[in-house]
Amino acid sequence: MEFRVAQLEALGRFLDEKKQDIMEALASDTHEPAFEAEYCNILLCKNELNNTLNKLDTWMKDEHVERNLVTQLDTAFIRKDPYGVVLIIAPWPYPIYVPLVALIGAIAAGNCVIVKPAEIPKNTKALLAEVLSSYLDKDCYAVVSASEEGTTKLLENKFDYIFYTGTPAMGRIIMTAAAKNLTPVMMELGGTNPCYVSDNCEVHIVARRVAWGRFFHAGQTCVAPNYILCSAEMQEKLLPALREAITEFYGPDPKESPDFARITGDEQFQRMRALLVTRNAAIGGQTDEQERYIAPTVLVDVQPSDPIMQESILGPILPIITVTSVDEAIDFINARERPLVVYVFSSDKKVVNHVLERTSSGGFCGNDTLMHVTLTSLPFGGIGESGMGLYHGQFTFDTFSHHRGCLQRTTALEPVTALRYPPYNAHKTGLVRVASELKRQGACTLL
Repeated sequence: MEFRVAQLEALGRFLDEKKQDIMEALASDTHEPAFEAEYCNILLCKNELNNTLNKLDTWMKDEHVERNLVTQLDTAFIRKDPYGVVLIIAPWPYPIYVPLVALIGAIAAGNCVIVKPAEIPKNTKALLAEVLSSYLDKDCYAVVSASEEGTTKLLENKFDYIFYTGTPAMGRIIMTAAAKNLTPVMMELGGTNPCYVSDNCEVHIVARRVAWGRFFHAGQTCVAPNYILCSAEMQEKLLPALREAITEFYGPDPKESPDFARITGDEQFQRMRALLVTRNAAIGGQTDEQERYIAPTVLVDVQPSDPIMQESILGPILPIITVTSVDEAIDFINARERPLVVYVFSSDKKVVNHVLERTSSGGFCGNDTLMHVTLTSLPFGGIGESGMGLYHGQFTFDTFSHHRGCLQRTTALEPVTALRYPPYNAHKTGLVRVASELKRQGACTLL
């Protein structure tokens, strides 16, 4: 424990001493506003770190479990063992936050770790590669900078656990490589997160919260609302409210705003521009290739078959699809792959709970966006196409721990233990059944 705490505290010094370098690298790479950079990459990371340091001794303790009559004199417990050598592959949208949160849990669980930073953004990658490892024990932790080809080579090695955040396509490649060594994996793969807005809601509040969630970090957030489902009547109210919120946040020209980020790389910019159907842009739609700028954009008349509805957008584009009822919205959501998060806005709690009960997703947030991710007490992860496994807070520690079931028996009472040995008879069977059987509580038998 002393070693783990020392390494975690060293990671805290990295965040404190290199805070300005982190902020400058993110600003240089993506024009990320200082507020967003500090909130995600410093504050939330420090929250994870301090929560882990505060509770690590409790998490590491053996967890004693119930015993039956046969094992009453024995000790049964769960030991939290490290997996061994863990590979953490970081994503480009959050190149500091995601690998550091995973690293915190991997260190806390006692693993050795190799961190593979995202190939872009380049300044952030360089910072991690050149500086982070200098704070940690070099025998146990390393940062390996590699291209896509280098990552493929890296995956040829046998790891004891792989943590990956990125696209489903790359996730399948990683799972194939992991399968060769039967290596367990944790994957967060994003998703086309729906946001249902009911007719019964505070439109201006909805607009501000949706706009913040969609355009935070220029939309390059895996849990951003990917599209809105609402009635045609609500769309008529929501469009001017969204326009007003965007102007309030970023001024009349978001390109001039210091609070609106840029797209991380040229390839991502080109992908996003190809998805952008400007003729349907009710708000925004402007682009600037040289600056990798895409304006906060809201699309209408979007068809479910359009390319923009087939993948996680990871950009400042928000399509609106009209539905006639909450049940039609639920059917629309359930007809697609299960998303990383489902959002719903309504002043009626019954509507919120109806969507919660009738849909399946990695996470859920009612009447806001993104905020569920900020709680270390909630698990974060996907399901189905949006991923597998959980992290944040103790869930990260558990993800990187092998829960080892342990029973330490006494050698006393051998005559009782001998009841299980052959030769068997009805008397032995009855005694063993009484000592070992687990009965259902509160069961009622009708005669």
